[in-house]
Amino acid sequence: MRSPDCLTERTNQRAPAQDLPQGLRQAIAQDLWHQDLWRQDLWHQDPRHDDMRPRAADDERRKRGENNGPGSAVITRTKPQTKKPSLYRVLILNDDYTPMEFVVHVLERFFNKDREAATRIMLHVHHHGIGECGIFTYEVAETKVTQVMDFARKHQHPLQCVMEKK
Repeated sequence: MRSPDCLTERTNQRAPAQDLPQGLRQAIAQDLWHQDLWRQDLWHQDPRHDDMRPRAADDERRKRGENNGPGSAVITRTKPQTKKPSLYRVLILNDDYTPMEFVVHVLERFFNKDREAATRIMLHVHHHGIGECGIFTYEVAETKVTQVMDFARKHQHPLQCVMEKK
């Protein structure tokens, strides 16, 4: 068995170039040539590497000396214009059969009203025939109307809830 000193001596020795296989010699020569080009900053001047060099979209047009073309547009940043969504009123309609306490319960449960506000709306519906429960975007209003109608049908009350554009 050899000592570590022998290993270091052997790895520091260079093999003669003629002992290397032909393909490996070519690869080493090409690699050294590329390193030399990089060092001299000649890589971009070598026509064999034109396809590897990054290009701008209008590189060819610039070579021909044209100033105006599809690549000479001015880029402006536009602020996106957002439109406010349309709002809808959710209304409860009066009927002679739905108990007042059920209407108060619906207002508390689906429209997050406190007891006092729910009672006020219920009395408005009772005296005027219609009352506003809230103002929402279309999807939310539609969902609230559906929830109220389903809840009323489940409890066998003819309560009507509708929505209209504000």
